[in-house]
Amino acid sequence: MKKLTIILTAFFVLTAFAAVTDVWKNDPPHSQLGFTVKHLGIADVSGVFNDFDVTINSSKPDFSDAVVELNVKVNSLDTRVKQRNDHLKSADFFDVEKYPTMHFKSTSIKKEKKDKYKLTGDLTLHGITKQVTMSLEYRGTIENPMSKKPTAGFQVTGVIKRSDFGVGNGFPPPMISDEVRIKADGEFVQ
Repeated sequence: MKKLTIILTAFFVLTAFAAVTDVWKNDPPHSQLGFTVKHLGIADVSGVFNDFDVTINSSKPDFSDAVVELNVKVNSLDTRVKQRNDHLKSADFFDVEKYPTMHFKSTSIKKEKKDKYKLTGDLTLHGITKQVTMSLEYRGTIENPMSKKPTAGFQVTGVIKRSDFGVGNGFPPPMISDEVRIKADGEFVQ
């Protein structure tokens, strides 16, 4: 019985150390979440969401076990044109009064090659949740000379279909492309 108690104690102690997870939060001044659509089939129109938070939980230094969670205030959408911003925020598109937030939580991460991953998770947008897969590039970790804190860099790219989420259904392609290219860059502080 004494041996079993020692073995169980050792197991729980080792498990506790193995399960240490680092929490990384995006640094807002050094992070951006952008999107691009094709307008009239001939020109790209881009925008950003200015108010969002991202948390990465990982116990491995290469982030190969990362769990990523994103929360976006959709009303922070900015395309540099007030009239277009207001239209995109209306019920014709994002309907920010009814759906004020967008949420993503990863469900898996698969390494493709050094520092390159496929990040899969559930995206909730416009009241609809769908699984999406994005490309994630880990760009390294350094000590920030100003804050003296570990800082990691990431870029996420991918494509979603707005029709999958019921956004802008009254505006068919090629007026506005169904495919929305996503590009997010961020610095994360531990």
